[in-house]
Amino acid sequence: MTKKIHINAFEMNCVGHIAHGLWRHPENQRHRYTDLNYWTELAQLLEKGKFDALFLADVVGIYDVYRQSRDTAVREAVQIPVNDPLMLISAMAYVTKHLAFAVTFSTTYEHPYGHARRMSTLDHLTKGRIAWNVVTSHLPSADKNFGIKKILEHDERYDLADEYLEVCYKLWEGSWEDNAVIRDIENNIYTDPRKVHEINHSGKYFEVPGPHLCEPSPQRTPVIYQAGMSERGREFAAKHAECVFLGGKDVETLKFFVDDIRKRAKKYGRNPDHIKMFAGICVIVGKTHDEAMEKLNSFQKYWSLEGHLAHYGGGTGYDLSKYSSNDYIGSISVGEIINNMSKLDGKWFKLSVGTPKKVADEMQYLVEEAGIDGFNLVQYVSPGTFVDFIELVVPELQKRGLYRVDYEEGTYREKLFGKGNYRLPDDHIAARYRNISSNV
Repeated sequence: MTKKIHINAFEMNCVGHIAHGLWRHPENQRHRYTDLNYWTELAQLLEKGKFDALFLADVVGIYDVYRQSRDTAVREAVQIPVNDPLMLISAMAYVTKHLAFAVTFSTTYEHPYGHARRMSTLDHLTKGRIAWNVVTSHLPSADKNFGIKKILEHDERYDLADEYLEVCYKLWEGSWEDNAVIRDIENNIYTDPRKVHEINHSGKYFEVPGPHLCEPSPQRTPVIYQAGMSERGREFAAKHAECVFLGGKDVETLKFFVDDIRKRAKKYGRNPDHIKMFAGICVIVGKTHDEAMEKLNSFQKYWSLEGHLAHYGGGTGYDLSKYSSNDYIGSISVGEIINNMSKLDGKWFKLSVGTPKKVADEMQYLVEEAGIDGFNLVQYVSPGTFVDFIELVVPELQKRGLYRVDYEEGTYREKLFGKGNYRLPDDHIAARYRNISSNV
């Protein structure tokens, strides 16, 4: 049986997500991001194209490292202004039936008890079409605005995230038994109190007695995504993630990450096939090669190097305005870093330009040679990038048997891992918290 490719739309509730400067393109509708119709129209478009999910990135700080100022980021709309991604999902779920929603939420800035309730609520309202992209983000501007006095180092943020997920697992998987809600009108019992349990969590970072505020949702635990390629990030993914958003755009890099995470997963007693791997991809497609190249040149004209320098500075802490092109950051020269930023794909996303056949060939090659399961598709202009992909590339992938012709029924987890698999598998670490009444 031919392996089907999973496709997510990679988006953010802002003007400038990844392709900085492209908000100026005459065909771009990014300025409509504050209009709910923009998002419902996008959701319906993606479902028409049989996409798996809309993957929503997020950030809760301002990129203010470049030139030691926030001015470049603010002026060029580098992920600011940015609105809350969770607020969009209910409306998009209402106008779709199958499209799932993977939303980014950081374990650094808010308490797990409230977050667990929000995710359960969304899992209910979407009928089991919600996923959580777990990040351990750190931005100095965000730390200040959230009143964080003690800044955790990189690896300790993952320690906190481990405990954060433990709290959530206890609330989602164990606090309420499956048959706790009985709706017994005759005896005036909506929920059997004996089947709702405190979690009594006491840890280094959190004290949460419970119980969970929500009754069990269709998936209980949302599908868990993770995006972090550091040593600690890959270990975290191997322990928790069901889907991993990988960095890298060549076969060698992607294959290393895929093999490494799957190998690590075995240490936790997990079936490596219970983890789907996604790479980032940028697609510029035309009916002919010349048409695709015209689009490429059009996009390049609006590409903002300053915007990408601001984004890089916020993410890494390096202000490249202070360096010469011959200086090195790690093993790479500043000149090479800047040269990479001047290209439409940058460092981490595969850029595929050409006819539908050429794009499909390159996608198929990455899936077969690197062992990935799908892609997060980056937009240059909205909704044009997705429209082109749906009208031109999707039929080519379907013709090859590499892409669904129609959706299967079920929750998001079932669409990823098969009918009946609406809950986390028994080999996932969260499964140990299902009988919490006998463990506390």
